[in-house]
Amino acid sequence: MNTLQVRKSPVGAAATPDPSWRGLYRAGGVSAVLFVVLVLAAIALVVVAPPPLNADGATTLQYVASHKVLYTIEQVLWLAPSVFAAVVFLGLYQALKHLNKSYAALGALAGFVSWILGLAMPTTGGGAPVLVYLSDQYMRASTAAQHTAFATAAEVFIAENNITSAVGILAPVGILILSLVMLKGVFPNGIAYLDIVTGALGIVSEALRPIIGPGYLVYGLLLPAWFLVVGWKLYRLAKD
Repeated sequence: MNTLQVRKSPVGAAATPDPSWRGLYRAGGVSAVLFVVLVLAAIALVVVAPPPLNADGATTLQYVASHKVLYTIEQVLWLAPSVFAAVVFLGLYQALKHLNKSYAALGALAGFVSWILGLAMPTTGGGAPVLVYLSDQYMRASTAAQHTAFATAAEVFIAENNITSAVGILAPVGILILSLVMLKGVFPNGIAYLDIVTGALGIVSEALRPIIGPGYLVYGLLLPAWFLVVGWKLYRLAKD
């Protein structure tokens, strides 16, 4: 009888998330909340000091100069969530790998890499930290040629914010892959279906961002909601 129990034990253990990773599940849950809080704070700053729409380099640099503190804080708020998002995807891998190691690894890797590379990219989707420096140089410039040079450099970063990037598409691809694993257990089906919608809509939104314009906002609001529900479940896993 004891031998039979020993043989069954690994099977039962493999059917649930590894409890030894409770600390990571908890960190993932907390990180998800911090992600949403920082993103909402960044959106609030945009509402307080809305940037000029479809502005050229010179207009953008003048705007940054007149809202330097708010703009700098806003850029930090856009970048910092990437760290917390990466932790969430690490937690998801550990929570789901017993269901399908391959898909869990691929989905988590795609999401993790997307957010980590986002820290290395010069733009945030809502601007670029380097525009603060260019703005300072633009305001100090004394000749028309210097003004033109800094304005032209700013337009490069403005253009990068408005074009489709593979890095942006990786995150929803990861979410969509993880949704296939979630359908097998651990997470409620409702979260898995939200995963599918968020991932599919995210891929389309990121790929067509230059075309859909304000329509991108739908995915922009759905993504924080996804982080909240996934983070809640990860935190519950840490307590169960």
